[in-house]
Amino acid sequence: MIKENYRAVKENITSACDACGRKEEDVTLIAVSKTKPLKMLMEAYEAGARDFGENKVQELEEKIPNMPTDVRWHMIGHLQRNKVKFIVGKVYLIHSVDSLRLAEEISKEAVKKGVTVKILIEVNVAEEESKFGTTTEETTALIESVSKLPGVIIEGLMTIAPFTENPEENRKYFQKLKQLSVDIKTKNIDNVNMNVLSMGMTGDYLVAVQEGATYVRVGTGIFGERDYSKDRNKGQL
Repeated sequence: MIKENYRAVKENITSACDACGRKEEDVTLIAVSKTKPLKMLMEAYEAGARDFGENKVQELEEKIPNMPTDVRWHMIGHLQRNKVKFIVGKVYLIHSVDSLRLAEEISKEAVKKGVTVKILIEVNVAEEESKFGTTTEETTALIESVSKLPGVIIEGLMTIAPFTENPEENRKYFQKLKQLSVDIKTKNIDNVNMNVLSMGMTGDYLVAVQEGATYVRVGTGIFGERDYSKDRNKGQL
């Protein structure tokens, strides 16, 4: 079932790209595999998945050594500063950088390990109290500060839109993040690319693709419902 689900999501992305004049290769599907066992991850891998997203450092540490080496791992959950050292140099992209203090910790570990860490700045576009992320208004100032840190490169922006039955309700948030990325790109800040927009989940990824997402994060749509007894951060990815 996972293989069929993965391929169906990929086909939906292709159709959405065709409809809005985008190339399907410009949108990467991240299989959000938090709380899922390795067997299920391998089913997705065999269907073609190479990008996997995890919310917890502990799960990344457990899964990375047990999956094929060509998997690109994405840290998409809230990252605590004391856990940074465990994933720097191991993950492809950290999506959830929302403060200068966190970025400084990533920079410190990157320099220590002699690597460059690719990050996204997480923006709480909808200003939900339950969500992490910097405000839209503070994003540019944060990026200007983070851009000066060694060992870190900002690849773009990420947001988690509200959970809603009607995906159209989130279109305005995706449009706002896209416009913010365009505005920041015009500033030509060193060590800052605005090539990545990580937005859209199981319920609204097609709208996100229409509005310029380059990464969509789909969990339930691929793996089915999640066992939340293992995850207190409830939300439908």
